[in-house]
Amino acid sequence: MRILFFILAALSAPSLRAQTTFFSTVQVEYEKTVSVHQLMKAVEPEWFESSKEHMPAETKSYFLFTGDTAQSVYRQTKEAVIPPGMWFNPVADNNVVYNNYRTGRTITQKPVFETTFLVDDSLLNIKWKITGDTRNIAGYECRKAIGIVFDSVAIFAFYTDELMVAGGPEGIHGLPGMILGVGIPRLHTTWFATRVTPNAPMNKVAPEKKGKSINRRDMIDAINKVMKDWGGYGKNLVMNYLI
Repeated sequence: MRILFFILAALSAPSLRAQTTFFSTVQVEYEKTVSVHQLMKAVEPEWFESSKEHMPAETKSYFLFTGDTAQSVYRQTKEAVIPPGMWFNPVADNNVVYNNYRTGRTITQKPVFETTFLVDDSLLNIKWKITGDTRNIAGYECRKAIGIVFDSVAIFAFYTDELMVAGGPEGIHGLPGMILGVGIPRLHTTWFATRVTPNAPMNKVAPEKKGKSINRRDMIDAINKVMKDWGGYGKNLVMNYLI
């Protein structure tokens, strides 16, 4: 009986391995949702209470990630639609993020008010802890991880190791597989994959070239100077430009 068990196990092993295919190139379409009411309430509570009727409850915009195990680019494909009579200016939706996973560098084009920065720096330093929780996203079984960036900003992410690209939306990266879902409570924002195309062509994966060349630290200083007279609103909004 024991011999029969081992024979059956040996015969079934190739079949089980064949059911899991790993891909090293991918395109991922993301839906980004911003809880506008919660965000504005956090950055300027008093002003929000008197203005919330003129703001959408949430906005949705759409992005495309194209990458492989060496590099990736992430950019917007469809802007958020603001209903007539409503006001909200989406933050960081026009970023174009190029990541090079082999060199550990990122080049991100970031329009901020009247200035377009070209931020050339190291990849974000995110401290990850992988959990046992799972969630199915766009047809892939994903494992949950919790990250900390800039010492205190929490990131909740879901990744799949079936896609061997260690990237995700914006500058989020560093897990052992493709990140298909992200939530950042401090930004009241989520990103979830709506469509995944493995073995996608790798055309147009290159950094943008237009903008004021700067590193991340100097960009933060420049934004802080602009927002120093904005009070609590400006101080709380700065983090939206950094991820």
